[in-house]
Amino acid sequence: MGTVMGTGMGTGRSDMPDPTALLSLIQWLSPAFPTGGFACSHGLEWAISAGRVGSARALAAWLADLLDCGAGWQDAVLLSLALRAGADHAALDDLARALQPSAERLSETLDQGRAFAATVAALTGRDLPPRALPVAVGAAARPLGLDPAEVIGLYLHAFAGNLVSVATRFVPLGQTEGQAVLHGLHRPIADLARRAAGAEEGDLGGAALGADLAAFRHETMDVRLFRT
Repeated sequence: MGTVMGTGMGTGRSDMPDPTALLSLIQWLSPAFPTGGFACSHGLEWAISAGRVGSARALAAWLADLLDCGAGWQDAVLLSLALRAGADHAALDDLARALQPSAERLSETLDQGRAFAATVAALTGRDLPPRALPVAVGAAARPLGLDPAEVIGLYLHAFAGNLVSVATRFVPLGQTEGQAVLHGLHRPIADLARRAAGAEEGDLGGAALGADLAAFRHETMDVRLFRT
């Protein structure tokens, strides 16, 4: 009995994770956080305007490719690297900036990362310099002690959820259709998060050329509802 008590079965165990850590991360990645107020479509607005994405099926395919081969995977790896002990966040920020394929995409990650870091710093009292969004999230989330795959999965879910919201309003899709698309991405997101948690810098790269071109073309649209 003494052995059992010594393993931390009592309520005073000091190595238990902070029960508020996950709630903090969920708040930081929620639409209510300042980053959720940015009108970013990641080039999806152009794809919808051009008829490339006009249905729930097309949206699901677009997002699946974006997650697996585009900014989803790239951000997931950068976030994974930023979560690790001894991570050089300044160097990762430089790398994140260099990897952006267009001016709008660079602005998107920097503007959101700046707002994210400033708000988390105000809430926690920590010194969090402005950085590209995945690096800013990694620097902020590391002290939470959460499983990296869980952090990455929630980050990717927030990314996909924002784009589903864009399509729900702009295609337009019904709320149920939009939520069905996001629900269908749960397993791919979880699998991608697990892979990214063990990835290294050499695993960075992407091939979502359609999404990159959409971001380029969005810059010259005459009428735009979204910033990117």
